[in-house]
Amino acid sequence: MTDDEVDREYGDNPKPRGPLNWAWVQAILRAIDKHGGGMNQTTLEIATRDVYLYTTRSGVRDEIDRIVGEKIDEQPTLVVAHSLGTVVAYHVLRTDRRALKVPLLVTLGSPLGVRAVRDPLRPLRPPPPVTRWYNAYDKRDVVALYPLDAQNFPIQPPIDNYGKVDNSTENRHGIVGYLDDTDVAKRILGGLAG
Repeated sequence: MTDDEVDREYGDNPKPRGPLNWAWVQAILRAIDKHGGGMNQTTLEIATRDVYLYTTRSGVRDEIDRIVGEKIDEQPTLVVAHSLGTVVAYHVLRTDRRALKVPLLVTLGSPLGVRAVRDPLRPLRPPPPVTRWYNAYDKRDVVALYPLDAQNFPIQPPIDNYGKVDNSTENRHGIVGYLDDTDVAKRILGGLAG
């Protein structure tokens, strides 16, 4: 990976580069994922240890899936998931064999578009019980590096992506910063209304 590749991801941002500048850190992570052969498991572990453990340790994944799966029954259920929860929700809803009904899946700050997270989940396909999938992200979020679009998470029907969240939390990733967004709140309330 070259400095030019990082510069392309960072753009013409005048802020100084350094570990406390989340835009610069995000540019490096995107450059690694796009040009450095993709984030490997070591990079993923450093950036998001919880996601690393879930995607690489079957015992951890199985236990988390069991706990989450027990909370979902065959009644219509709106699922709202954040960060690692988006990976768990996707995996549980895709692999559960019961006749689940999820009229709306809402993912917030999802790392599913990152190759080191996405690739172990291949073949990618929509979770069978999900009718509609809405994904919201802040373009400055260091975990949700990409929208879940045709380039980064190619499934049909496509996921409805909303990239205008202005997450006010320090690293632009906190759940409160997502739930404060008017469009996100409207989607969740609309999903609850049926």
